[in-house]
Amino acid sequence: MASKVSRAIHLVCSATVALAVLLLLGAGYGPVPALGKALVPGGGVWASASAQTTVSSETLTLPDLDKPVKVSFTAEGYASVEARTDHDLFLAQGYVTARLRFTQLDLQRRLGQGRLSELVGAAGVESDKFELNLGLLRTARARWDATPRDSAAGQALTAYAAGVNSWMSRLEKTGEWPTIYGLTGVRPKAWTPTDTLVVQGVLTQQMNFNTIPIDYELLQRSLGPKLTMDWFPVQAPTSTSQRPYDPGPYKNLPLSPLTVGNANAADPADTSAPQARPTPSGTSAHEDVALPDTVRQLDFNSNAWAANGPEVAGGGAMLAGDPHLATTLPSYWFQIALHSPHYRTTGGSLPGVPGVLVGRNEHISWSLTNAQTVGTLFYREKTSPERPGSYYWKGAWRPMKQAHYTIPVRGSSPVDLTTDLTVHGPMMKVLGRRVSVNWMGNYAHNDLNALLKANRAHDFSSFRTALSGWKAPALNFVYADDKGHIGTLLVGDVPQTPKGSEPWLPLSGTGDEDVVGTVPYKALPQTYDPPGHLVASTNQRPTDADYPYYLGTSMNFDPGYRQSVIEKFHTEQGALQPGDYTTLQNDVTDDLAVKLVPALVTALDGAKLTAQQRTARDLLAKWNHSMDSNSPAASVWWTFLDSYLHEVFQPWWDEKKVPASKDRWILDLDRSPIPLREMLQHWTLDDPDNAAFTPPNAAHRDAPKAMRTAFGKAVAELTDKLGADPSTWTWGKLHTREIPSITGASGLGYEPYAAGGDPWTVNAAGGELNSSYGPSIRLIVKWTGPGTSRAVAIYPGGQSDTPTSPLYDNLVPLWREKKYLPLPSPDGEANTTATWSLRAGE
Repeated sequence: MASKVSRAIHLVCSATVALAVLLLLGAGYGPVPALGKALVPGGGVWASASAQTTVSSETLTLPDLDKPVKVSFTAEGYASVEARTDHDLFLAQGYVTARLRFTQLDLQRRLGQGRLSELVGAAGVESDKFELNLGLLRTARARWDATPRDSAAGQALTAYAAGVNSWMSRLEKTGEWPTIYGLTGVRPKAWTPTDTLVVQGVLTQQMNFNTIPIDYELLQRSLGPKLTMDWFPVQAPTSTSQRPYDPGPYKNLPLSPLTVGNANAADPADTSAPQARPTPSGTSAHEDVALPDTVRQLDFNSNAWAANGPEVAGGGAMLAGDPHLATTLPSYWFQIALHSPHYRTTGGSLPGVPGVLVGRNEHISWSLTNAQTVGTLFYREKTSPERPGSYYWKGAWRPMKQAHYTIPVRGSSPVDLTTDLTVHGPMMKVLGRRVSVNWMGNYAHNDLNALLKANRAHDFSSFRTALSGWKAPALNFVYADDKGHIGTLLVGDVPQTPKGSEPWLPLSGTGDEDVVGTVPYKALPQTYDPPGHLVASTNQRPTDADYPYYLGTSMNFDPGYRQSVIEKFHTEQGALQPGDYTTLQNDVTDDLAVKLVPALVTALDGAKLTAQQRTARDLLAKWNHSMDSNSPAASVWWTFLDSYLHEVFQPWWDEKKVPASKDRWILDLDRSPIPLREMLQHWTLDDPDNAAFTPPNAAHRDAPKAMRTAFGKAVAELTDKLGADPSTWTWGKLHTREIPSITGASGLGYEPYAAGGDPWTVNAAGGELNSSYGPSIRLIVKWTGPGTSRAVAIYPGGQSDTPTSPLYDNLVPLWREKKYLPLPSPDGEANTTATWSLRAGE
């Protein structure tokens, strides 16, 4: 009954928001122009109101199909496609995805192409300028140009585009365009293979493009080199972070060359005079273009693990995965099963991209995590006002290549943009620093071909061989198969610079610190059937300190708290069932609290405490370290940790004038920078007299004294926020999760609700206290014999992007109740089995 009421409320909210937007755009308001033509009855938004909001199983007979294709759906909307040719399989995948997610497809390609403004107006200009500067569109075009049309990727891209366009043809005939096109009068262009590669590039960027070298430079300029490297070291000193899935021994092989060119770089051989440079009427890349939060990697939590042998009840292998991304309506994921002569795959696909990214086929299963390795390098180019349009590289002045764009802006004049390119990449101002950007996502490699080969793999060897062609973003793939084998491997290009260079800082652009190669594939971290019968990847550094190649710094990698919880769970439980993995995926144990709370309680013992402080202290002493929404101790712990970090580091930030406002996501103490948490743990437990505990120009202070002061401030803060009784300070009063709409309309999202977890629990909640980042899909596969498995998955969303559809957010209540749905079989028709509410031991 409650779910029906919630659904009714959501539909009312959706209708209300739609009406408000309708009135706004119909009359015009401030910068928003009137869109009267879009509101004409019989066309525009009115036609979209009658569009289909449900789906049913059918046989497709589209013009471009070789033969009819069977499409079926579960009651919850999970899709299955059964085709007699691979061409028809991917055409039908494109058609079915567009049928349910067309608005999302178009918004994602517009984001990557720098064409949001054409649809949403001036609000999209900053994003468009950034994307055109970085060059996802240039890269996608170069990748398509380099893709053989008869290759698996070439054929899949062409067929997928034909499927999307078949759905668009239907929309054109019926007039049932999604509401946003009726409101604006904008009609989307036909889908192309380049569009798919742009969409793939958007996810690559959000997982792998970061500003770490610029942040290190800002820290060095304020804190100085010594404190920066002491507090933000390349290799973190804590034992927690030293949980590699590949403990060695390691191969030290010659570097591999970059196999394809940078699609966003000038020709190294060009020494001609620079082009004439008229003063642009719009924006040039030399101006400071804002860095929207949506265009770079900000949070990086993902979990994937697999076990075999005695760790799994009945033997065999079992895998669990939950990639962490922004949780949105619609979701990043679209559940689908694909069946054709060469493909029998089921799992989570990316809308806009052929194949399956996480899931299983007849013999193997896989999930993934972000490898977190270095992928973005910045270069200080040598330029001169006397040589406009030139830069100095390898002993000569060379012309910058220019790319010119005109950005259409709905309701406003077009914006002109000029981007300069050097041999390293596009020139940009990033966090106020003018640099060129050499990003691995800008190289014209063929990752889709690697993914499709992985979809067809039958064992670890063929899976590993398939992924040798995957270049960006660098990922950890975790694997389990029907013969009981497990493994994990890092794939992707990890650039290397000359010995003696410091790639965690902006590098010299004159040629002496250029990329000299990548880590060879045979030397990348991997493990297969380890003696402990467990492989796990949680974004931690995958190797020990003696690994011979540079992977990144402590700012790149997760501290390993989730890894500790996963390892401990397997050690203590053993003989696990799928229900045990649902328990672990939803676990909210804070392993940092496990380590630091005893030290805090000890520091408070014997101290003069108020009655209220004593109650809060007792809550911590009895706490199980679980960040449950109904736990008051969780609120005390979280508020203390924030207070402790500020108590120790804020005086230094103030004294040294650290420019936190330049990048609040990395430099602001309110974001609790990962390396500082690790160092605080290390000093508290192993070096309590570290000089960092004594503020500049102040009397000596040690860790226990700083903890007592921070604890007092935390109790005062909680009293101010939640009242005088610590027993009522439940975590859910401070911490919520929400699933916002990609349109930003609050009435179209899933509103905030009290929730457990924090950024480093297995069931992670990244970002702010109102979190919209964390597990974006959950997958569990238990292999029961050759070719047979028990596989379930769930994600917080729905298969449709239409707010009035019953499939818009129907999976969210199941997600919140920790229920899973069977994955449709890759052997044909969708499985209509009811939901699984798995419990430990099942």
